[in-house]
Amino acid sequence: MVAKKTPGTATAAKTAVPKARGGAGDAADLAVRPGEDPWTPEEVERARGELSSEQARLHAEITASERALQGLMRDSGDGAGQDEADTGTKNVTREHELALAANAREMLTQTEHALELLDAGTYGLCENCGKPVGKARMQAFPRATLCVECKQQQERRS
Repeated sequence: MVAKKTPGTATAAKTAVPKARGGAGDAADLAVRPGEDPWTPEEVERARGELSSEQARLHAEITASERALQGLMRDSGDGAGQDEADTGTKNVTREHELALAANAREMLTQTEHALELLDAGTYGLCENCGKPVGKARMQAFPRATLCVECKQQQERRS
């Protein structure tokens, strides 16, 4: 999908046509910023491999966190007979584990979304403005869905 701006009109995006290979677009279909070299098939496969590895790692991390949480919940009891420091430590540990699991789930969602975009041939396009995110940004942060400008605007609003 390549964004084009014409005078007097809003930004219009040209939809990339998914290719063979189970719907995956060719490397040449992936958007780049002016001055960037086009994606090579090897670079696309490297990105796919990194995202797939991250997906597997996150699944394992979530599974481990869920097991740890089950253990913490099972061992927490009602706190009877424990001093306040022990109870507080267990609560902090449980909250920390919950935060780690939530973060891993969010990263997994982002990773799976990036893989879907790669399969659809729209990987590397800003989901806000439709312009290319930038090949260098995508290689540094494969889950990126916003160009730098839109990400900065989003962060200013937060």
